[in-house]
Amino acid sequence: MFVAAQASDQEGPSVTTAEMNRPPGGAFAALSSRSYRIYLTGQSLANTGTWMQSIAQDWLIFDLTHSSTAVGITMALQFLPMLLFGLHAGALADRIPKRRILLTTQTLNAAATATLAVLTIAGVTKAADVYAFALVSGMIFAFDVPARQSFITEVVPADRLRAAISLTAATFQATRLIGPAIASLLIVSVGTGWVFAVNAACYIGPTIGLLMLRPAGLRPAPPADRARGTVREAVRYVRGRPEVLWTIFLAGMLGTFGLNFPVVLTAMAKSAFSGDASTYGLFNIVLGLGSAAGAVLAGAAARTRTRTIVGAAAVFGILQAAAALAPAIAVFLVLLAAMGFVNLVCQAMANSSVQLAVDPELRGRVMGLYMLVFIGGTPVGAPIVGAVTSHYGARAGMLLCGAVPVLAAAVTAAALSARSRRAGAGAAGPARTGPIPLPAAPA
Repeated sequence: MFVAAQASDQEGPSVTTAEMNRPPGGAFAALSSRSYRIYLTGQSLANTGTWMQSIAQDWLIFDLTHSSTAVGITMALQFLPMLLFGLHAGALADRIPKRRILLTTQTLNAAATATLAVLTIAGVTKAADVYAFALVSGMIFAFDVPARQSFITEVVPADRLRAAISLTAATFQATRLIGPAIASLLIVSVGTGWVFAVNAACYIGPTIGLLMLRPAGLRPAPPADRARGTVREAVRYVRGRPEVLWTIFLAGMLGTFGLNFPVVLTAMAKSAFSGDASTYGLFNIVLGLGSAAGAVLAGAAARTRTRTIVGAAAVFGILQAAAALAPAIAVFLVLLAAMGFVNLVCQAMANSSVQLAVDPELRGRVMGLYMLVFIGGTPVGAPIVGAVTSHYGARAGMLLCGAVPVLAAAVTAAALSARSRRAGAGAAGPARTGPIPLPAAPA
């Protein structure tokens, strides 16, 4: 697989002039922007709550049903709206001020989470309630993500965008160290419902942060008119840029099959290692530790080659397959940290390379497409992984999650390598059929 990954010497998706001339600043260069510091602070609090809720939701449905298939169904319902509305939400993000969209989604998320908190604390929660919550929160998420992904370009200059994307990803993963620990403590001490209650309060942070941003400090892209704000234009745009297209394909395969951690890690904690909610929380903490380190490394990179993204995807799959076969929990934890590291290197580089390659007025739609395949494939992949896990065991389900990214990386590498050969043959021109001319005699 490494040979296939290295067969493509393609540069990453073409980058903007500002990116080419980016002054050195390292992974933390984006922090020089006041708007980005405010935005990141609010998101840090929200992300902590999100990871708390993720642990609580996964464990709640597993505790109610004792079924990995039910966990997969919950994931499918949560990400189904992205599959159905992701592109349209991206088009909306190109027409409406992104800050307005984000303020709306924060308010709706707080209301939905508070409702589930009340039901769970009252002890009347059923599996159907969790399914309904997953669907509603997924609908909000579908409109939140394209706006949030492209909003970063409004709070930092273009020459610090790669650092901002990677630092945001690193912060997201750093909160993975805090959120699961708090969630596990709350679940075993006061109950799952209080985790949802704390998360509902956490949405206050990003709301205040968004309101504190000065309009003069933002760099909004020109709004797209309705005639141009179509999803078909984004699809045509991506089809004309093979490196972007194949990067999105690879991200989609990772999202659909490679990142079903709630399904396989709950099962590995419960079945393979005879653990409980604290074991599952530990798995997420270790995964987050590696992920945060990987995101920082990705942010320090000046350029991204497509073959680096492809190679990272292949290594991630191999590590996950090895973790599925780990004989002891200590070995599993080491491999889990390595998985998190390589996964975030791949994710951060793929995300930033696509964002830097597209025109600003199309960024919302293209990122809607990116998130559609990255997250929208979960309704397909999660039930499959859940069914395999339920019928053949946790290790079999995790092995499947590792095999697919390796195969997808091989396909991507082969496609880009073939394109490179065709481009080289075209540049060389048609083969000569006549006699080869002799060089001119020296004067």
